Amino acid sequence: MLLEIYYKLKHPGEPVPYYYKRSIIGELLHLARKFVCQNIAPNCVTNFMRVTLYRLCGIKIGKGTFIGMKCYLDDLCHDKIVIEDNVIISYGVYFSCHGYHQDHNKIVIRRGAYIGMRASLIAPKGDIEIGEKAVIGANTLVNKSVPQGSTAVGVPCRIIPNQSLD
Repeated sequence: MLLEIYYKLKHPGEPVPYYYKRSIIGELLHLARKFVCQNIAPNCVTNFMRVTLYRLCGIKIGKGTFIGMKCYLDDLCHDKIVIEDNVIISYGVYFSCHGYHQDHNKIVIRRGAYIGMRASLIAPKGDIEIGEKAVIGANTLVNKSVPQGSTAVGVPCRIIPNQSLD
C-alpha cells in the first residue's frame, strides 16, 4: 500500500505496476506459497498430502484426483488452475499458466482426464481446457485445448479424435 502511494507520487499519471500493489504480508504469503508448491508438495510421499498442500496453496482440485510426485503446478497463477474430479496426473507433469508475454491464462482439466508422465501443459496464448475423459500421452506438449474423449500426443500435441467415452 505504501509503495503504491510512493509510486503514484513519483510517477503521476502512469499505471501502478502489480508489484507495487502487494503488501509486505502479501509478499510473505506469496513466498510461503511458492516454497510449498515448488519444494514440499511435489516431494510428499502420499497423494493425500500432495493434494492437500496444493489445495492449501489455492489450486482447485476435485475429489478422487491423483497427482503424481514431482509435478509442478504454477504458483504464480494458483487461482487459474482447475482440476475436476477423478483426474489422474502422472509423475513429473508441468503446468504453466503463462507464456512469453506473461499473460495469465487458465488451465482446466475436466472430469476423468488422464495426463501421462512428464507432459507439459503450457498456456501461452489463451486458456487451455482438457476435455472430459481425454488422454494426454507421456512427454506431450499441450499448448491448445483437447476435446472430450480425444487423445493428444507429440510435441506440440496432435489430437487423435473419437475415443470411446465408456
